Amino acid sequence: MRPVTELTQELENAYRECERITWSQARNFAYGIRLLPPAKRRGLATIYAFARRIDDIGDGDLPAQTKLDQLEQARQSLSDLAAHGGDPVLVALDDTARRFPAVPIEAFGELIDGCVADVRGTHYETFDDLHYYCRCVAGSIGRLSLGIFGYRDPRAPVLADSLGVALQLTNILRDIREDFGNGRVYLPSEDLKKFDCPIDQADDAAHEPQFRRLIEFEVERARDWYADGLRLLPLLDWRSAACTGAMAGIYRRLLEHIAAEPVSVLRGRVSLPTSQKLGVAARALTRRIR
Repeated sequence: MRPVTELTQELENAYRECERITWSQARNFAYGIRLLPPAKRRGLATIYAFARRIDDIGDGDLPAQTKLDQLEQARQSLSDLAAHGGDPVLVALDDTARRFPAVPIEAFGELIDGCVADVRGTHYETFDDLHYYCRCVAGSIGRLSLGIFGYRDPRAPVLADSLGVALQLTNILRDIREDFGNGRVYLPSEDLKKFDCPIDQADDAAHEPQFRRLIEFEVERARDWYADGLRLLPLLDWRSAACTGAMAGIYRRLLEHIAAEPVSVLRGRVSLPTSQKLGVAARALTRRIR
């Protein structure tokens, strides 16, 4: 990793823009990222800024073909980051890739693949299908983040991937109503059939018992992925472990809120108050993730 004193004014501005994007748009993750030392903080903010760019394309209001074209352009930009044309996010990403050579930049391609699936309205028949999607859109970020943290244990990438799956499963449960309104259904069809819970009737009072059992089942699945993924923390240095623990802790606390009141996800996006997020981040600094 090159010394931070080599930052030029262009790089300073580029990293500041990535941090601005991250602090304003990736708020849950920001609590963890702020716990990192400066060089790693800038690097991880850059990873999230480019990931946000990809997500924004997939979630935007443009026609589907335009989205697919822009996602392909984002993919092509990864093949030659030095040809950034002054784009601040690409400027910072190019520098991050040089400073942290363990970052698997190609993993962004998996995130793009997941967004392409979203644009095409892909549904998931089995959990194996959904698992692949979760690895693309969230496991990839876990592995990219790990390149910033640094690691020696060969188990770390697999565990980072598992933690990403846990976070994505939590997102899916949190955003059920919003996603359905956008024509997206992520819960596996086999699960909907198992609990006799057609998603298009999920907020019908007659289906509440079935829906509750469905969410309880999915919550338990996510808990299993957290249990596996959090085994990553002892393999990281303490600041990286605190960052990861804070991010995972906030999402796991969110999952437990959903578990306590499954039908709450039908009323809108479930969120945690700032005080609880700060509490989780503070506990992460002492490695007490609860």
